[in-house]
Amino acid sequence: MLQTILAIMIFLLTLTFVIWQPKNLSIGWSACGGAVLALLAGVVDYNDVIDVTGIVWNATLTFIAIIIISLILDEIGFFEWAALHMARIAGGNGLKMFIYVSILGSIVAALFANDGAALILTPIVLAMVRALKLEEKMIFPFIMASGFIADTTSLPLVISNLVNIVSADFFHIGFAEYASRMIVPNLFSLVASIIVLYLYFRKSIPKSYDTSQIKAPKDAVKDKKMFRLSWGILAVLLIGYFLSEYLSVPVSFIAGLIAVIFLLFAKRSPAVSIKQVVKGAPWAIVFFSIGMYVVIYGLRNVGLTDLLSSVIQAAADEGLFVATISMGFIAAILSSIMNNMPTVLIDALAIAGTNTSGVIREGLIYANIIGSDLGPKITPIGSLATLLWLHVLSQKNVKISWGAYFKTGIILTLPTLLITLIGLYIWLNII
Repeated sequence: MLQTILAIMIFLLTLTFVIWQPKNLSIGWSACGGAVLALLAGVVDYNDVIDVTGIVWNATLTFIAIIIISLILDEIGFFEWAALHMARIAGGNGLKMFIYVSILGSIVAALFANDGAALILTPIVLAMVRALKLEEKMIFPFIMASGFIADTTSLPLVISNLVNIVSADFFHIGFAEYASRMIVPNLFSLVASIIVLYLYFRKSIPKSYDTSQIKAPKDAVKDKKMFRLSWGILAVLLIGYFLSEYLSVPVSFIAGLIAVIFLLFAKRSPAVSIKQVVKGAPWAIVFFSIGMYVVIYGLRNVGLTDLLSSVIQAAADEGLFVATISMGFIAAILSSIMNNMPTVLIDALAIAGTNTSGVIREGLIYANIIGSDLGPKITPIGSLATLLWLHVLSQKNVKISWGAYFKTGIILTLPTLLITLIGLYIWLNII
């Protein structure tokens, strides 16, 4: 009993420091501190640390490589170029621009992870709509759409979200296999997100805007040579992702190699500060992932994940539909309360402890990912990306209170989550 109490207390203490970040304390230090406490308390041992490292190393290194690539692209004006094209193509129609910006966000999230989409694209979209001299109430829908879409459409590829990579590695799911299961549910999520966002913000979305206020997309490009090279880099990167499964090469090797090559080319570019790019990479996520998951292993060792396994097993016994919907909402609720990174592994451990197989097992695995990707949008503490997104906005003089965020988040997320899970259920039945 004492070990159970200690494991729970260490987890809650670690989670509190990760979310609170007193005096800008790194999430890596907080998580590693929790791991040390778990070792000293005896709720985990050194073999658990080795097991955890084996689970998360590929995910975290892949994530860092993707963010480095996205930061270089941002430096040369790639994302601003894309956003300006969306605004131009919309031709002065406010609703079209809202939809096109949302679609752009989903593409960026798919290829450069949800953090890249939220943290890089949001400031660009904010600057763009401010340049159009819209009223403040008309700017808010575009900001929320950028942040919301970044997570809700981070499902299609393994590399679209750190949560996806961790789960795929845990269950040994290849890149192509994962994509074949999640691209269709992601389309459900994209359509549902746009509809829900439109219904919620329809009165605030401008009917029209002055296209003469938008600068030419080509003016956003700061290094034309690097810009042209980036298309080749992205093509090779995407091909490499799909080949990684057949060559049995960890996806982090592909992403890491491309990131290093891109950095070497960027070193010659006057538009790119290599020092800033490398410094801007989320290195703390490596220590956070290992430390946090060691703490979670403590919960597993005292039997708490077994209790969750029994709940999931009961849902699975009712068939694919109940299993899919239940697992998705369990993951979403836990993510919104205690952050999606701990949630996805706790749920993965619980799913592994169930007596399930075949399509039911797949339904649970992918529903857990969907819930862990979408659920964080309910609360500000649901994901580190959301906390960073709110911080970036505050630096741009856009203040969103936690109360206002929660009110908007829960209304937008729940219907989108349900529709996406139904999409997964339909697709799994078809394939």
